[in-house]
Amino acid sequence: MKLKLLTWDVKDTLLRLRLPVGLQYQAEAKNRGLQIDSVTLETSFRQVYRNHWRLFPNYGLSQGMTSHRWWLDVVSQTFRLSGVQDETKLQSMAETLYQDFCTAKNWEVLPGARAALQGCGELGLRMAVISNFDRRLEEILRLCDLLGHFEFVLTSESAGAAKPDLVIFRKALGLAGVSPHHAAHVGDDYVNDYKAPRRAGMFSYLLQPGGRQLEERIPPDHVIQSPEHVIHRLAGL
Repeated sequence: MKLKLLTWDVKDTLLRLRLPVGLQYQAEAKNRGLQIDSVTLETSFRQVYRNHWRLFPNYGLSQGMTSHRWWLDVVSQTFRLSGVQDETKLQSMAETLYQDFCTAKNWEVLPGARAALQGCGELGLRMAVISNFDRRLEEILRLCDLLGHFEFVLTSESAGAAKPDLVIFRKALGLAGVSPHHAAHVGDDYVNDYKAPRRAGMFSYLLQPGGRQLEERIPPDHVIQSPEHVIHRLAGL
């Protein structure tokens, strides 16, 4: 069957952070006269993020939160856990970092991503984004000069559902007016980007740089080592 639609994950598939979160938070703290170890900040962030996503999934939308408020809470709690007690500085750093992560200075395009999008476009494929991201994503993609490749950007915030929930994939298919067996998804997360779209009836390809080991074996032709490798996988579909 001829493939019509290719959807993409973004973080660690097309874009990645220029620096680890801990280093970026450390730099902002230093600007406020605070000396905090970057490893401590990184550890605190990961703990706070996991707990907050568990308690308030998908940016707390179903609990009346906004993604802006959700992120301010995550950032401020990260600094608190790392020893910062000054509430004025906490709130100021949280707001500054929220705004900074909407700029291109904190993101870089992964090697092969531009070639992949260009090549898939030349194959005649329509393309879109399906990402567990907030409302800032479209602007980030624009600033990184990637937005023009996509018909639409569907975030978990705008969809009201986060991967691996099949709702977000079905919404994307509905927006495109394409049946699942005419669509494929590319991403780096085994559950969210490989298994979930297949449960929705789509094809999927797992970006697995460096041959990371998976809990389950998947067919080698479902794996790509870099974004542009998907062009060769799709050529026959």
